[in-house]
Amino acid sequence: MPGPSVLIVGAGFGGLAMALELRKAGLTEFTVLERADDLGGVWRDNTYPGAGCDIPSPLYSFSTVPNPDWPMRFSLREDIHDYMRRVVDEHGLRPHLRFGVAVEAAAYDEAEAEWVVTTGTGEVLRADVLVPAVGQLSRPALPDIPGMAGFRGPAFHSARWDHGVPLDGKRVAVVGTGASAIQFVPHVAREASRLTVFQRSAPWVLPKPDVRYRPWHKRLFRRLPLTRLVERFAIWLLCEVLALGLVDLPVLRKAVAWLAGWHLRHQVADPGLRAKLTPDYAPGCKRALFSNDFYPAMTRPNVELVTEKITEITTGGVRTADGIEHPADVIIYGTGFAASEFLAPIAIRGRGGRALAEAWSNGARAYLGMTVPGFPNLFLMYGPNTNLGVGSIIYMLESQARYVVDLLRTVRPGRALEVRAEVADRFDREIQARLRRSVWTLCSSWYRDQAGRITNNWPGTVTAYRVKTRRAERSDYHEHG
Repeated sequence: MPGPSVLIVGAGFGGLAMALELRKAGLTEFTVLERADDLGGVWRDNTYPGAGCDIPSPLYSFSTVPNPDWPMRFSLREDIHDYMRRVVDEHGLRPHLRFGVAVEAAAYDEAEAEWVVTTGTGEVLRADVLVPAVGQLSRPALPDIPGMAGFRGPAFHSARWDHGVPLDGKRVAVVGTGASAIQFVPHVAREASRLTVFQRSAPWVLPKPDVRYRPWHKRLFRRLPLTRLVERFAIWLLCEVLALGLVDLPVLRKAVAWLAGWHLRHQVADPGLRAKLTPDYAPGCKRALFSNDFYPAMTRPNVELVTEKITEITTGGVRTADGIEHPADVIIYGTGFAASEFLAPIAIRGRGGRALAEAWSNGARAYLGMTVPGFPNLFLMYGPNTNLGVGSIIYMLESQARYVVDLLRTVRPGRALEVRAEVADRFDREIQARLRRSVWTLCSSWYRDQAGRITNNWPGTVTAYRVKTRRAERSDYHEHG
């Protein structure tokens, strides 16, 4: 029996995980649609200086495609992007990729039990199954600050870094101190004549246990794969233990706070600056960051940390609530992503023409983070409540891909599977009950939507998610056709 046809939207790690699993299962009728001219997702888009992953590469990689040649434990963007390209070429995925195809809308055709996808050029594509894999960190979020359009110099978001703008000798303003800023600020500080960093809340910053792999490391990993697996297992185990501190074992947060406090005291001698860089919320409530060079950069004589609220962007700089105008030649926004706006701006309609945006009017939710009642044969990669506070998202993506493929093996031609509403509701109630006990309720962050609902994070370990998705239960689904 031929397998169903599948359209995957997005060629980042999520789309590639699904493609790999389909290929492994012998289901070859699939196409990956990518709006850009290259694969890679966030590792294609984020080209700012110092861009890299804060999860060690032995774990931040596909379990079925190990890489003994990582240059360092915490690899940079270029090495991760090269790895993704190698995965595509070595596993015969490139013929399935279509670049320059921006999906604008998708509607479910009940009569044909198919998804009808419309692209930006007006092209119409049909498939039995639709798998959006657009990620949670693909749409840069710019702040709503008066006067932004009137700034007379260059201004850009870190995820759209303008490499044509020279920073050498310039006065640079950086708005935000999140995960991206932590990485690029040290580089900008070395170039700019004056760097002003505007911080809304101080991040928890931990020391980064990075190492550069020597040739003998790589030979060892290649000739004795067990050594590579031991390192991967050790990293995975540490992440699992730390993940327990987010919900079930809050005592672990004290250890994180102590280590971060030691790191700050060790690298920042000035008590006034140290006070500004001390977080005022529980560790884990916002994303913890790893860096050995951010704090030293903040102590440089040409760097100033401003914690006053920004009131406006002027033609020549940034004005804060104390009335001071901080002059700037360039503004860089390190203000994160529209993470809770899942699948936007793609307009998706399911059975009866119901919009997914309407189904999610009270907050995004999906059974196992993957599928929504009323939307047959629609499976999300990296959907609601599957982000991690600690650990490798690739482990989660592999679990999702295996689950979806397990389910697709049972789909008959001309039929579609839709999760039962009572099953999805029960799962959501269980997840939200656990989330109400989590550290993420203790502060405002991108993990929560405007109403305060935690829509992004998984409240547990990756092992717990793997157990829940180890087998697709057909009884959880209606069959249509």
